[in-house]
Amino acid sequence: MKIRIGVGSAGASSTPDALAELVTGLDDLGFDSLWLSEVLTAPVLDPVVGLSWAAASNPRLKLGTTMLLPGRHVLRLAKQLASLDVLCRGRLLVTLVPGLTYAPERDAIGVDPKRRGAFIDEALPLLRRLWVGETVSHEGTAGSFRDVKLSPLPVQQPLEVWLGGTAPAALERCGRLSDGWLPSLCTPEEAAAGRVVIEKAAAQAGRSISGEHFGMSIGYAGARCHRRRSQAPRRSHRRGVAALAAPVGGRDGDPRGHRRQLP
Repeated sequence: MKIRIGVGSAGASSTPDALAELVTGLDDLGFDSLWLSEVLTAPVLDPVVGLSWAAASNPRLKLGTTMLLPGRHVLRLAKQLASLDVLCRGRLLVTLVPGLTYAPERDAIGVDPKRRGAFIDEALPLLRRLWVGETVSHEGTAGSFRDVKLSPLPVQQPLEVWLGGTAPAALERCGRLSDGWLPSLCTPEEAAAGRVVIEKAAAQAGRSISGEHFGMSIGYAGARCHRRRSQAPRRSHRRGVAALAAPVGGRDGDPRGHRRQLP
């Protein structure tokens, strides 16, 4: 078992020079991965574009994203992420999230928060089928298409998908559908309790999730924060607070090995 750390970038790294400095610094200092989150209304880079740029500029760093699934056409998303995994030679780490629930991001996503879970239930199995080369037809809220066979396919087979979220329904969904869990804005005790719920749901679905596929995203700031500000998660993206995945676990050669294993 190894300890690996991935660092997420906030809006401060949204210029070519700043992102180049971050990528070079992470590599020089031995960090495992660069993470870009998707927040449509925040001053941050689109994660697919930003990670493609990073992949071209560095051959070693793994490339992670916490990316929105609700509101996307599932075929287009499958194509984007498969293409990125090809171009980065299998270094892509995917965590899909339901998205924030407060304005203006709530309206920008375009899917009512109460319907986002159903969207994920519909879309994630389709992504998996497309990524393994099945011929897929679908008619639904996640897209309408007929007899599509995706190409190119991801280098990673399977291309694993982790889910975020801490609500009871999100934990149950993670157990049923995902390859791992990456929560944020929760305590270690909450994360440990969430793992219990997820493993129970996985067992009820006749599947299991690797013990090394439970992580945690930890917020950090470059300067002292006022106590009230540090307790206001809604402000985190606007204040430049980034995310730190401080992980323990993973096998040699496993691109998912940067996560922190929970007790």
